[in-house]
Amino acid sequence: MRIHAVVWDVDDTLFDYTTADRLGMRAHLTAEGLLDDYDTVEQAITRWREITDAQWARFAAGGATFEEQRRDRVRMFLGQDLTDAEADAWFQRYIAHYETAWALFPDVLPVLDALAASHRHAVLSNSSLHVQDRKLRVLGVHDRFENILCAAELGVSKPEAGAFLAACESLGLAPHQVAYVGDHPEIDGRGAADAGLLSVWIDRGGAYATIDPPVGPHRIASLAELPSLLGADSRFGAPSTFG
Repeated sequence: MRIHAVVWDVDDTLFDYTTADRLGMRAHLTAEGLLDDYDTVEQAITRWREITDAQWARFAAGGATFEEQRRDRVRMFLGQDLTDAEADAWFQRYIAHYETAWALFPDVLPVLDALAASHRHAVLSNSSLHVQDRKLRVLGVHDRFENILCAAELGVSKPEAGAFLAACESLGLAPHQVAYVGDHPEIDGRGAADAGLLSVWIDRGGAYATIDPPVGPHRIASLAELPSLLGADSRFGAPSTFG
């Protein structure tokens, strides 16, 4: 059955979240005078990322609201019992630094151009619509997507099948007619495959590069490989290096 649409993850798939987060946090810690609390900048950034991952997992499991996980990230990182207003203010100062480093991966615009005429496009993210809608506008790709669905508003998060099926329903397509592209082998890769979509794991050699790939997703190293995987008639496509 032909694939009619591609649903995309955002962070670390289209948008280079890891780089922006690291650069933004480095600048923020410097501005806040917090670097002396750590042996190295990398140690501080690693701790922030570990706390972020844990709180995102809590949010995805329904244990916290989107705003609560943000505030608790700040409280845990600082080791302080801040009020909501104090935590929000600290996070907004971080966001100001983080946003200066926002960028798409270099392979994103070429593949969106290559697939523009042959496939419909949507977004499914475990973030909130407020965050991702603005991000996609700032990055200049918002109008590339018919629908933007986010866990905070859906009430269900990846890897639950309901999240992927909601994206398919928003396009009026059956799961086997939709491809999902994401960077996490389990949350995106296995989740989409289990929901019946054509699952594509974009492995850019980051944090998950050493993980054994789950059964189900197609593994690619660059979005340049996606058109040929989808069978799109495009000179941009390249054979998959993973299969």
